[in-house]
Amino acid sequence: MKRRRVLGLLLTVVTVLFAAEPTADASGPSFDVSTNIAYAPGGSRGHLLDLYIPRQSSTKRRPLLIAMGGSGWFGENGKAYASQLAPFFTKAGYVVAGVSTRSSYQAKFPAQLNDVKAAIRWLRANSTAYGIDPHRIAVMGDSSGGWTALMAGVTTPGDVQAVVDLYAPVDFLAMNAHMLPGACDRFNRSFSLTDCHTDPRSPESSLLGAPIETIPDKVKKANPMAYVTKQSPPTLIVQGERDGLVPVDQSDRLFAALDAAGVPATYYLVPGAGHDKRIVSPANAPAIVRRTATAGPPGTRPTLATIEAFLHRSLNL
Repeated sequence: MKRRRVLGLLLTVVTVLFAAEPTADASGPSFDVSTNIAYAPGGSRGHLLDLYIPRQSSTKRRPLLIAMGGSGWFGENGKAYASQLAPFFTKAGYVVAGVSTRSSYQAKFPAQLNDVKAAIRWLRANSTAYGIDPHRIAVMGDSSGGWTALMAGVTTPGDVQAVVDLYAPVDFLAMNAHMLPGACDRFNRSFSLTDCHTDPRSPESSLLGAPIETIPDKVKKANPMAYVTKQSPPTLIVQGERDGLVPVDQSDRLFAALDAAGVPATYYLVPGAGHDKRIVSPANAPAIVRRTATAGPPGTRPTLATIEAFLHRSLNL
């Protein structure tokens, strides 16, 4: 148990180190904030959300962007990611909700999926009070938060109208074979593991409650690609070419699955970028862009403005 706690702490530290502000806005807040709203009973920190409401008046209900930060499923403060996105997106007219889900210490899969679904139900049920358009909901997350966003999108057709995924793991059993040279060795040394993502104490094994190589059926149930259909919502994928935690192959596989199903999807592979929220910075090199037959957002950099253009199109704003 002590070693599991150390692993969780280290992954949380990694998340904090990589959680650099993705945008600079010194003009002051454009929103009001309501924090630590319980969307489910039980008193868990993983059942809280924060709401960022634009201050500018509007006669129409606003689209909703749900944001979830990653922690390898070891943290319960995924809602904090929304504070980095709210300055930009509230000015663009969105209500932003930061949503936390329970950690793998507290509950195993599918608890995290059930949590985000409960949060979406709560937000839809309270949409009138907060001026939210319940028919224009997007979900966005990085790493394990991106996985949660994808799972919400592909398993709740109709409830989510767009997904933004930053470097999410999707096919857990395929990760080790495609890690960058030396990345698994560094991963093992950093987190006291021996078998990288298939280790019994890896984030993926902890999420599912057993070494992932021993439970292939459950691994498949936790794979967003298993639920992709033509009705899945439009999806924007952003991946760093030098990601040392989640290999590029994961996003390649996801894009291929969406393309095969006829889902509108755009995939930005950013040269030189790692497992880092700064992947949305306009200072990054132009990305390699792939699109399905349906045209995606313009530009070669997955900035917040590019993401908003994708949401604007996908939510029919």
